Amino acid sequence: MKKIGIDLGTTNCLVFVPKKGIHVNEPSVVAVSVLDNSVLAVGFEAKEMLGRTPDTIKAIRPLKDGVIADYKITEAMLRYFINKATGRIRFIRPEVMISVPAGITSTERRAVIDAAMQAGAKAAYLVKEPVLAAIGAGIPINEASGNMIVNIGGGTSEIAVISLGGIVSWASVRVAGNKLDQAIADYIKKEHNLAIGERTAEEIKIEIGSAIKKKDEDIIEIRGRDLVAGLPKTIQITSNEITEAISDQLKEIVRAVKMVLQDTPPELAADIMDKGMVVSGGGALLRDIDQLLLDETGVHCVKAKDPLFCVANGTGAVLDNLDVYKRSIMTKK
Repeated sequence: MKKIGIDLGTTNCLVFVPKKGIHVNEPSVVAVSVLDNSVLAVGFEAKEMLGRTPDTIKAIRPLKDGVIADYKITEAMLRYFINKATGRIRFIRPEVMISVPAGITSTERRAVIDAAMQAGAKAAYLVKEPVLAAIGAGIPINEASGNMIVNIGGGTSEIAVISLGGIVSWASVRVAGNKLDQAIADYIKKEHNLAIGERTAEEIKIEIGSAIKKKDEDIIEIRGRDLVAGLPKTIQITSNEITEAISDQLKEIVRAVKMVLQDTPPELAADIMDKGMVVSGGGALLRDIDQLLLDETGVHCVKAKDPLFCVANGTGAVLDNLDVYKRSIMTKK
C-alpha cells in the first residue's frame, strides 16, 4: 500500500515517501496559459517564470496564506507532486497525508481533501501543521508535558502548545516569509526609489536579513529599476535597514507567541519555561530570530534541526506509525 506525506506550503511543497525520505521539494508555483487555462509547468520550472512571463502565460501561487486560493490549479499541482512521488504508471492510488494550518475552516479543509482525491489519492488525511512540525522537530508530543512550537512558514506563522498529542493553545497569523519579502520590497521602494521583484527581496532576506540590529553590518549590492529615471540601477543596502524593514511583521509574530503563552495553563507554562520553545519552518533560518523571541518573551528558544523539513519529516513519522496517530491527531475523509 502506497502512502505519501505532503507538506502543502504557500511557498514550497515537499513530498515525503516512506523509506525514501523527502522525495520532492519544489516551489508551490504553477504556470498557466491564459488562452486555454492549461497548466504549462509546475514547481521549479514555473518559479523561474515568476515576474518574467509574457502576456499569454501567468505564474500563479495557488495557495494563499496556507489555504487554497485557486482550487483547479491546486489540484493540478497536487497531481504533479503525487505523480512525481509515485511514478507515472501506477495501479494503486496512494493514501495521502497533508499538512494544513491550525486555523483552517471546515470549507477550506473540504477543499484540500477534494483536491487531493481529484488528484488521484485513495484517501486523504489532514493533520495540523504545528503538530507535524513538532513531531518532525523531534518533540515527544504524546507525553503529558507542555511543548511549544513556533512554525514560521511562507504564508502563515503558527504557534502551538502541545501536550498529550493534542493542541492545548494556539494562534495562527498570516504573517510569515512572504510578508517579510513584501516588506523588504516596499521599504526599498520608499527609501531608495528602487523597484525590485519578490525573488530579489527573498534573496536579500536570505543573504543579510536579521531579526535584531547588529553593530557590524553586512552590506549587499542589489539591482532594480530606478523609479525616477525608469532605468536599471544598482544600490547598496545594509542588514540593519532590512531589520528595520521587517520589524513590524516580526512584531506581529512575537505578539502571537505572547498570546499563546498567556493562554497556556500554568502547569504547561512551567514546562515550557524549562524546555524552551522550538522554532521551525523557513522563518527559523532568519538570523537571530531565536534571540528576538527570547528578548521579547523571556523564554529560551531553540531552532529546530533542518527547520525547512520539519513538517515533511513529521508526515513521515506519522505515516510510519499511522495506528498510533490515527486516533489522536487526524481528520480523515
